[in-house]
Parts: sequence; C-alpha cells; structure tokens
Amino acid sequence: MKYKIKSRVKYARIFVRSFFKWLLIAGVVGVISGGVGTLFRLSVENANVLRQANTWLIFLLPLGGLLIVGCYQLCGIKSPIGTDRVIGSVRAEEEVPVILGPLIFVSTVITHLLGGSAGREGAALQLGGSIGTHVGKLFRLDEKDMSLIVLSGMSGVFAALFGTPLTSVFFALEVISVGVIYYSGLVPCLVSALVAYSISGYFGFDLEIEKVLAVPDFGLFPVLRVAVLGVCCAVLSILYIFTMDRVDDIFEKFFKNPYLRILTGGIVIVGLSMLFPSGHYNGSGMGVIFQALDGEADWWAFLVKILFTAVTLGAGFKGGEIVPTFFIGSTMGCFVGGLLGLDPGFAAAIGLIATFCAVVNSPVASILLGIELFGAQGLIFFGIACSISYMLSGYYGLYGSQKIMYSKTKAKYININAK
Repeated sequence: MKYKIKSRVKYARIFVRSFFKWLLIAGVVGVISGGVGTLFRLSVENANVLRQANTWLIFLLPLGGLLIVGCYQLCGIKSPIGTDRVIGSVRAEEEVPVILGPLIFVSTVITHLLGGSAGREGAALQLGGSIGTHVGKLFRLDEKDMSLIVLSGMSGVFAALFGTPLTSVFFALEVISVGVIYYSGLVPCLVSALVAYSISGYFGFDLEIEKVLAVPDFGLFPVLRVAVLGVCCAVLSILYIFTMDRVDDIFEKFFKNPYLRILTGGIVIVGLSMLFPSGHYNGSGMGVIFQALDGEADWWAFLVKILFTAVTLGAGFKGGEIVPTFFIGSTMGCFVGGLLGLDPGFAAAIGLIATFCAVVNSPVASILLGIELFGAQGLIFFGIACSISYMLSGYYGLYGSQKIMYSKTKAKYININAK
C-alpha cells in the first residue's frame, strides 16, 4: 500500500511538472507567435489594400518573384521549403531553419502586394514552426518535446491570423497524421493559441470571417441537400489538389532554373489578370468570400481562382493554399447550393468548411472552424458535410508529407503519404 502511494505521488509530480513546464514554454511561444502573427496579418492586409488601390503593381509581380528567389538563395536555401517541411519536423524527419520565419514573412507580403493569388496560413504554419524551433532550442528541449513546441508555434500564429483558437489547436494536432491526434500537444497548443489570440485581439483583430447564417430546420430534404453539397466539395478538393500538383510538375519540368520559373509564372499571372481585370482573383480574395457568404458569386469564380493559385504557387511565389480553399469552396457552395434549393449564403459557408476539410483531412478542426466562424446553430449540417467530404476526398491532400495513418473506409492501419 505504501509503495502504491509513493508510486502515485511520483507520477503526480511528473504530470504537474510537465503541466507547468508547458504553461511556461508554450506561453513564451504564444507571446512571440501573437506578436509576429499580428504584425504579419497587418502587413498582408495592408499589402492587399495597397494593391487594390494601385492596380499597376501587378506588372511588378515578375520582378517581385525574382526578389523572392534571390532572398532564399542569399540565405542559402536553394531547394523549396514549405509547409511540408514543417509537418516533417513534427515527426523529427527534418528540422525547420530559423531563417525560414523572416523569409516566408517578407516573401508572402511581396506576393500579396504585387497580386499573386495565395493565402497566408501556409506562411503562418511555417512562421509558427520556425518560432517553435527557435524557442525549443533556447529551452534545450529533447526531440519529442521539440515536436510539441513546433505544433504549439503553428497553433499560435494560426490563431493570431484567423481569430479561431480552437480550430488552430485541432488543425495542428490533426494535420500531421490523419487518423491520429497528438493529444500530448493539447495543452501546449491550447496555451500558445489562447495567448496569441489574446494578443491579436488586444490590437483590434478578431475573427477573419464572421457571418450569421440562415440555417434551415433539420429535416430529410435539407440533410440530403447538404449531403450532395458535401459530395461536390470532395470532388472540388480533388480537382484543386490535382491542378495544383500538375501545374507544379509542369513548371518543374520545363523551368529547372528557379529564377526563370518564377519569372515565367509572374508573367502568366499578369496575363491572366488582364483577362480578368476585376482583381477578384489576385491576392487573398477575401472580398469575394464575403460576397459568397452574402449569397452572391459567379459560377465560374472557383475555377478561375484554382488556376490563379496553381500558377502562383507552382511558379514559386510564397503564401498558402487554405484561404484560396475558402474562396473556391464558398463560391462553389454559393452557386451549387442555390441550384439545390439551399440558401446561397448558408451553402457558401458549408462549401467553405467542407472543402477545407477535404483538402487538409482534418474533420474535427473543420467542424470547429464552422462553429467559431458561423456559430453552433449549423453544427449538425457542418458535421454531415465534413464527414462526407472527408471520406469521399480519398487520400488526396494539400500537403504531401501528411501521413494517412488509418484507412478512411475501414479500421485498418495503412501509413501512406497524402497524394
């Protein structure tokens, strides 16, 4: 009996010590992530405003691309480093260079300022990974703890950018290995996300997207319509990922030189911008997302955005794929939902959430995203659409280093990389 008491006290000390350790270290990560994320959000938003007020800046995009490649080369990074590298670092497969943080910050702002089509969450994950790596080294964490601190950095910057702390936590925990949630990272990620979110809020930043939806009453026909929309989101996600991969392959095959590659991509985007002079497809496209949530979207908008984004990122410009995912999901949902008899604004929200779920294979984070952005009234419909889009999107994913640990169709361990 005495031995059992000593053993329990020993284990209690371990857990308490670990808890306070992560409160301290993840709190430090959250403070840095909140400050950097807030500055990054401010920079990107101002870059988009400046570009919209000065449409001639699009003609400088090819030169901006050369500057981006030059910065990476100057810092000794010759091969592309993206979100896949951060995901790999969580599994201790490779390390995130600390210099990646400043590089992705500057290059993403350049991409948005000059009219490239990209998001910023890819940069957020890379910034967070870089911050987590740096703090982990300062505290001399071991290999396993370094993985958790990288996750907490990802959560912190994501929360500061989007104002969705719970989504940020579960996105970081889910996106690494599909079918396995790193619950050991729950406290570090939550602490970092809440601290970063609070700092962002202190400077006046709140939810990136916020909308009250016209949620239909629960019933057979609304459920069937949302289910069909979930199927459409799965198909759209596959089209999006396939296009991104094929365009990237084309650029890599025909333009081995990174300078020539990004110069060509910049020229193509300038040409596309002349064909579609509205400016809706340049930058993040947040204005179009808001219009879709208000029930207005051109039926072709999601197809054009896929093309713009695939060329921008495939050529080597920096940014993320998730805000473009919000764009294509919301505009497709708005159009298809109207055909199905759903309220177009509500359908746009479903499209945004379910397409995000399909491309990142993170259903829990996606459902939480719906709640944080649109409220809990549509929770059942969020769950239906995300479940269907998650399963029917197969093993495709935006991040090639993402591991699909368990089958989506049966309780079977498969351990493969996303396609």
